[in-house]
Amino acid sequence: MTKSVLSAGRPSAKAADKRKEATLASLSDKPAKKRVNIDLTYEEHQRLKIYAAQNGMTIKDILREQIDKLIDGE
Repeated sequence: MTKSVLSAGRPSAKAADKRKEATLASLSDKPAKKRVNIDLTYEEHQRLKIYAAQNGMTIKDILREQIDKLIDGE
């Protein structure tokens, strides 16, 4: 009889051990980020893009600024 190279272990346990290891991201001083998606009509997107260009900003800059104002209560 030939000895099998496979063992009856729990692969998920090994994966859990790897998740516990420190990563460069976990050691960073920067907070973790989450991505947020929204749907805009074509016209809304165009108007926002034009506004951003006229003000020397990106759409991301405008949205970040508005979110900060909302959260900070300005």
